[in-house]
Amino acid sequence: MSRKITIIGAGSVGSTIAYSLSSTDIASEIVLIDVNKKKAEGEVLDIAQGTCFRNPISIISGEYEDAKDSDIVIITSGIARKPGQTRIELTQTNVEILKSITPEIVAAAPNAKYIIVSNPVDIMTYVFTKVSGLPESQIIGSGTSLDTARLRTGISDHFNVAMKNIHAYVFGEHGDTSFIPWSAALVSGMHVDEYYELMKSRNSDFPAIDKDAMLEYVQKSGGTIIANKGATFYAVSMSVINLCGVLVSAYPSITTVSTMMHGEYGIDDVCLSTLNLVGPDGAIGKLPMKLTDEEIGKLHASADALKAVIKQINL
Repeated sequence: MSRKITIIGAGSVGSTIAYSLSSTDIASEIVLIDVNKKKAEGEVLDIAQGTCFRNPISIISGEYEDAKDSDIVIITSGIARKPGQTRIELTQTNVEILKSITPEIVAAAPNAKYIIVSNPVDIMTYVFTKVSGLPESQIIGSGTSLDTARLRTGISDHFNVAMKNIHAYVFGEHGDTSFIPWSAALVSGMHVDEYYELMKSRNSDFPAIDKDAMLEYVQKSGGTIIANKGATFYAVSMSVINLCGVLVSAYPSITTVSTMMHGEYGIDDVCLSTLNLVGPDGAIGKLPMKLTDEEIGKLHASADALKAVIKQINL
């Protein structure tokens, strides 16, 4: 089946997404667009020359009109976060970039599913939802899909068990106010605390999870990577590839992505991550996972922090 995916932004994240996509069977056509046309052309030439080792695929650099008939559009444009800089500090600059991009790409690809990756992703998803005029089902912020992957990596390392056996999530903002709803964290259907007790019964020295440290690991991983190598792009790119796969699958999957809230958990008019049903029809709806009162309070705190930023930006 022919599938076309357009990527806006040929920086580290956008070009890594393009390269990763070129190694899968998700897309038969890839379009890479960037204001720096030579950068986009160079990335495409480098990627395309490696596709001779797979079944044929079309990958080009182009203009917005080349996005026509795209099934998926991935927006990564924006100024990269610098060492020591928070995502929120990026906000207004990246909002202006997104506002300039939106009318042109939506005019070219009005029926595409849009994955917003640009940071701060929850604010960018909110802005895109407000200014694009598209149905909300077509708009998905990558949200805490990466944070959730980081959490599962941490739990996997702690228990020495495969990540595919772990069902645990990160909710809220993709940033400093995110939190882990531990009440719903499972290892092979067993609550994480019960699983720990089982491991301890086999080895009395088995350490308990330091839940505060685990949240810090999730929240600070991006900053650590940026401090060490200058940017994050591999893991976030794979999380986006996973979302692309979900969007073209036969039936929906449940994932933590950022979408507009409409009264769920008592929260509205802000984009943040909770459980969403996402599939070939886009973001179908949210799953009202039962949270404790404390966890609902943390979700409200995350929403309030994002709303405080939204009030300060020029839409």
